Amino acid sequence: MGAADQRRFDHLRAAHFPPERNHLAAHITLFHHLPPSCRDELDGMIRTIASDTPPPAARVHELYSLGRGVAFRIESPELLAIRARIADRFHGALTAQDRGVPRLHITVQNKVVPAEAKALLADLAEGFRPHPLVLTGLAVHLYRGGPWEAAFARNFRGARTGY
Repeated sequence: MGAADQRRFDHLRAAHFPPERNHLAAHITLFHHLPPSCRDELDGMIRTIASDTPPPAARVHELYSLGRGVAFRIESPELLAIRARIADRFHGALTAQDRGVPRLHITVQNKVVPAEAKALLADLAEGFRPHPLVLTGLAVHLYRGGPWEAAFARNFRGARTGY
């Protein structure tokens, strides 16, 4: 995300995510698990995508309940197209969870009691309006049993026309 969006969603996570579970900055998950054997090929593919692709248009569409948390739904057909390209390349390595099309979102609270989640949803919904979201690149993280380790990140460098 762009710096301002990243700060905003990181602030919400820091304020509302249980600290013992908040091991990663705010993000939009495209895949939950790709095998380590795909890492080099994934790096090459993401390098190519990022260098040739303009930043995808996106918008924060709505808030929604996770039952025990709150997330912001993200609309971005262009980001879903990038994800589909990656999924097509690694189709045989995808887990069942990653075979479907994801509901793009940014989680700002999770694993709390339902009443706490309901209260935050009401509070955030009070002033919420859909708005653009700046997407700047793609990143890969490695799960390390709680903390995550950044593997690599690539910024979109393609030119966008019509701005």
